[in-house]
Amino acid sequence: MRITQLNIYPVKSLGGISLDEARLTAEGLAHDRRWMVVDDVGRFVTQRQLPAMARIRVGLEPDALVLTHPGASPLRVPLEAGELSRRSVYVWEDRCDALDEGAEAREWLGAVLGDLRGSGLGLVRFAPDHHRPVEPHYLAPGERAHTGFADGYPLLVVSEGSLAEVNRRLVAKGLAPVPMSRFRPNIVIEGAEPFAEDGWDTLAAADGAWRLGLRKPCQRCKVTTVDQQSGEISVPGEPLRTLVEMNTRLAPGGYFGQNAIVLAGEGARLAVGDALVANPAASS
Repeated sequence: MRITQLNIYPVKSLGGISLDEARLTAEGLAHDRRWMVVDDVGRFVTQRQLPAMARIRVGLEPDALVLTHPGASPLRVPLEAGELSRRSVYVWEDRCDALDEGAEAREWLGAVLGDLRGSGLGLVRFAPDHHRPVEPHYLAPGERAHTGFADGYPLLVVSEGSLAEVNRRLVAKGLAPVPMSRFRPNIVIEGAEPFAEDGWDTLAAADGAWRLGLRKPCQRCKVTTVDQQSGEISVPGEPLRTLVEMNTRLAPGGYFGQNAIVLAGEGARLAVGDALVANPAASS
């Protein structure tokens, strides 16, 4: 098995960046989900509420995060936080400490996205001294993990074989196949059977440089129905409906990919083409 894609999403639910190489941190790939769009009360805002967020492209320069959109001049956000006000924000039920990127970012987001049910939108970054732990009941005894603004875990791992099976089902229904971008993974691999990742306990570099624990199947949501280029929903309910019909897990719902934590190798470099080894879960 080998890595075929490495993706980061510096701003939660905005456009992703495909990389040839990435550095592994305790919170996942470097720069992944370190910023987030929030409403006036600090609740996270995603493509679930505003599919058009997908149209905002994200770039990283040596000294800046850069957001671009067809309807506005680029927004540059310094990578160095500087003097920013601190505020509480929320991802699901988790309260996080964040730094507010200020009025310019609020005005830019308002210009390209409007508001959300009368609430203005702001941009925040994860406070560097804050830790957000992963839900402990999915971890093995003694394991600890934390993440940034991701929904719940540092990494999402998906195999190309799983996407091929989903697309086979879509085509059989007379629908167009969907690209991997619909599922916003961090690490994509080739050389595995469809949904083989659901039976793995760990995934590691063949040379032992790093090791991940695959701890929870990823239940998918409305975001999978959003075209990540146009920000539009071309076929309502798909491919989410097909995932639910496939019922690849015992629990009801549509699942695709595995949420993962970092077990070893903080600071290691991952690269497209790297060889991988997987160990099955004890119950597999």
